[in-house]
Amino acid sequence: MAARLWTLALALSVVLAGAGTAHAAKRFTIRGAGFGHGVGMSQYGALGYASHGWDYKAILGHYYTGTELGVLKAPRDVRVLLQSTSGAAAFSGASRAAGRTLSPAATYRARGRAGGQVELLDARGRSLATVAAPLRATGPGALTLKGRAGNGRTDGAYRGALEFRGGTFGGVNAINAIAVDEYVKGVIPLESPASWPLEALKAQAVAARTYALTTSKGGAGFEHYPDTRSQVYGGAGAEQPSTNKAADETAGELVTYAGAPVPTYFFSTSGGRTEDVENTSLGDAPKPWLKSVVDKYDSVSPKHRWGPIRMGYRAAGRKLGGLVRGRFKGIKVVQRGSSPRIVGADVIGSGGRTRVDGATLRARFGLYDSWAYFTSIKTAPIAPPPEVDPETGGVVPVVARVPSIAGLAGHVRPARRGARVDVQRRTGGRWVTVESTAVRRAGRFRVGLPATGLYRVQHRGDAGPAVRVR
Repeated sequence: MAARLWTLALALSVVLAGAGTAHAAKRFTIRGAGFGHGVGMSQYGALGYASHGWDYKAILGHYYTGTELGVLKAPRDVRVLLQSTSGAAAFSGASRAAGRTLSPAATYRARGRAGGQVELLDARGRSLATVAAPLRATGPGALTLKGRAGNGRTDGAYRGALEFRGGTFGGVNAINAIAVDEYVKGVIPLESPASWPLEALKAQAVAARTYALTTSKGGAGFEHYPDTRSQVYGGAGAEQPSTNKAADETAGELVTYAGAPVPTYFFSTSGGRTEDVENTSLGDAPKPWLKSVVDKYDSVSPKHRWGPIRMGYRAAGRKLGGLVRGRFKGIKVVQRGSSPRIVGADVIGSGGRTRVDGATLRARFGLYDSWAYFTSIKTAPIAPPPEVDPETGGVVPVVARVPSIAGLAGHVRPARRGARVDVQRRTGGRWVTVESTAVRRAGRFRVGLPATGLYRVQHRGDAGPAVRVR
């Protein structure tokens, strides 16, 4: 009998030695909430509130704390950079430019010249006039800018005037100079679907109008871009009856704080709570109207919750590039905001840590938002821990128990000491939980297994990589 036990123990030790040399598998998982920078008005949240009977004034007052609505006292224009070309910009619909009468049916071109001059040419390339920038073209209706604009539109129609200035590296910049109320009509349908409730569209109209007049990109002869660097603008070609109605019914209205218009940031989806501006890349100082608020009905958004996004450690390390010191090991969030979007986090490498902010992680991983959670799971087959007889303190003989032929060990981060990790085995084409164990310090775990097979561990819905126990 003793000889048999010795033979069995020797065979078992050979199996364990083989299992212990297996290569560890690692997986990095990201889950999150929201879509955008998180500051100000959530567009899907506004949709939710409007669907529950809120009017646009209540919606704006909720997202922009302590604000009131004011009215624009005098007409104001905004200028949007539509196109920047290396050659000439072509346009039609103009009846007047550079002091000359033009035919709205004809196509003309403008090109930059030395000394800040801009030349007007007809369709055959003949020079009609050269003037100091800007060369301003107007017409009886909307003007058409030929070619592709910065908003992605080709041969787009624009209200107001087109102004042409020499570009930074030669060529010419085409700029739309337009009354702010007309500008807003080209913004609303590209920022909020025209099918949304009117009160949500009116809230978007006022926020877009206020944002246009209180922010600027400081360009040469323009304040805004036609894309997400400012707000998306498509000109007259983007307008819809419902969104024009929203603009007209709120004409001239602005969001004000202490009697002055203030920047009204907005974004797609909050995840359930907006963020304090000072906790984001939009500002480093608190603003009383840009405070974190609960977003009760934002769950209507398809990006209210997102993930999981899974990748290997090597892929994650490549996305983080020069931020990783040595081999990538994980990310530890050290500070969250009120929402809780990431304010600060450490990129952990084998050679040390690098502190980053949430906006950096969002950009590197291509995430919808900086409201994100990162889980690192490492798993490897190992020799099982010896089972101890609770009465004698000795190792339980193999013949007295069902032996663990091997085990799993690794770590789950982040995980508090004592948190449970489920061990799952692939059985009949699905994952079945066969064991549960508590993690120790630094999220480490170790558990014995009674059978060979394909295993993985799972923690709070995040599954680690599958490993083969032989």
